[in-house]
Amino acid sequence: MLEKGLAGAMNARVAGSGSELVVLAHGFGADQSIWDKIVPCLTGRSRVVLFDWVFSGAVEDEELFDPVRHGSFGGFADDLIGLLEEMGLENEECVFVGHSLACMVGCIASVRRPELFKKLVLVGGSPRYMNTEDYEGGLKPSDIDNILSNIETNFDAWTAFFPTLVIDPADPSSVAKLQKSLRRMRPHIALQMAKTTFLCDERELLGKVATSCTIVQATNDMVVPMSVAEYLRRRITGKTALEVIECEGHFPQLTAHGRLVEVLEDAIGLRDAEEES
Repeated sequence: MLEKGLAGAMNARVAGSGSELVVLAHGFGADQSIWDKIVPCLTGRSRVVLFDWVFSGAVEDEELFDPVRHGSFGGFADDLIGLLEEMGLENEECVFVGHSLACMVGCIASVRRPELFKKLVLVGGSPRYMNTEDYEGGLKPSDIDNILSNIETNFDAWTAFFPTLVIDPADPSSVAKLQKSLRRMRPHIALQMAKTTFLCDERELLGKVATSCTIVQATNDMVVPMSVAEYLRRRITGKTALEVIECEGHFPQLTAHGRLVEVLEDAIGLRDAEEES
């Protein structure tokens, strides 16, 4: 097994104190620093678990990424469950906050081990990014082909350009933050993860998700349009709520973090606790 364990390898840590346990899971191309604006707002009243998925450039050992195991979201769901168990958190229901690809990972994990999850908060989540005749996922097959081709043939140029598409260019510091994170990824792992992410189809999973969900949707997200959020709300079996955040792009934790914190406080139950006290 891993010399320093899964938690150590994935840079896992717990910040803050409180009765509520919140797990923050980043998406493709990012690392746990993507939550830097959010964490200080939650740690005074809850314990926050942060970590880096094994595809992240922040993870030192690239051999942790297994192209077969991590060729589907199920492998990451097993990593998540194993991480919570190793950290001794398997007996505590958590509020899982996933961004982008981490949303479907959390959904899979909640089906496999429902007792671990009190609620799922799905920020910019999608079960399928590619359009079909009867489904609007947001991206045409040619769009995805271009993304994969650019990663494979000119990784440096892609890492500079892609963040300007998914983050409001009027927020250059946030664009630079994602650019830095993308550039830390190993190019071959980035290509594999782009294929896993953009070619996924987890629509059949949604009917198995019984955990209560809050779906968080940005108003102008070129990766995940409003139609996907509505699709999630219709198809997930568990109780769902849809929260729309006014912002440009796919990363409200960077460009609209104040509003996202309000949504998270409601989902976690922190605002209710404040009113009672």
